[in-house]
Amino acid sequence: MTPQSLMLNFLGLYVLGRDIAVYSGSVIDVFGRVDVSEEAVRSTLSRMTSRGLLEKHRNGRKVYFGLTPRAKDVLQDGERRIWQRGAVNRDWDGTWTLVGFSLPEGRRGERHDLRSQLEWAGFGPVQNGLWIAPGARDVAEMVADLGLTENVTVFTAQHAKPTEAADLATRAFDTGAIAARYQDFLARWRDPSDSLPDDLARQLLLHADWLDLVRQDPHLPAELLADDWPAIEAEQLFQGLATRYAETAAPLAAAAIEAIEV
Repeated sequence: MTPQSLMLNFLGLYVLGRDIAVYSGSVIDVFGRVDVSEEAVRSTLSRMTSRGLLEKHRNGRKVYFGLTPRAKDVLQDGERRIWQRGAVNRDWDGTWTLVGFSLPEGRRGERHDLRSQLEWAGFGPVQNGLWIAPGARDVAEMVADLGLTENVTVFTAQHAKPTEAADLATRAFDTGAIAARYQDFLARWRDPSDSLPDDLARQLLLHADWLDLVRQDPHLPAELLADDWPAIEAEQLFQGLATRYAETAAPLAAAAIEAIEV
């Protein structure tokens, strides 16, 4: 779990939706509960500021950090993935989005960047130069940002015999690895660690752990997966713990976080 991943979840929990900026010292205090050093917190705040995710506000000798519009977009996307999209895709319409591309060896870096962005967006490689994702996916902005609009072909289609949807899913995606990540989550959070000092620390780690998990999940249709797909139980566990910690961590956060209105 990287400090930036934890920071984004902290900001999503306690800054998003409020016109405030938080004092750096109080962020250091909160992160000390999950064994993130002061140096790591300051470095993370500095990097996120230089990347346009945070903006500084001064009040006397203290420095506070608030969200930029770009950060709000990132955090709202994470919020949608957690609470609206869910971990299990039960609304698949039978279509696939296909992305085809061909980049020469001399453009290896661009090819790597495209593959990384496609994987982040929930695509998997069905064969060389052809990636797929279930349902309709809008990749126009992503491709444009990479400067590859002229090198990529995007369309939606349905599979046809002899191709089976379940075979496509297992060819393009490592379903075993996806299931294993959910099983690891269940093993960690069925009995939350007593080594953490309080429920504020547990809340922060829980949300960071879950968001990292669902961001790696291509959201495959439930009908293509086993009936005992572990994401179902893992999502129920997350939601139960998140509800509990929302109550128990709130007074701890109120006491720890110093903020100003912006």
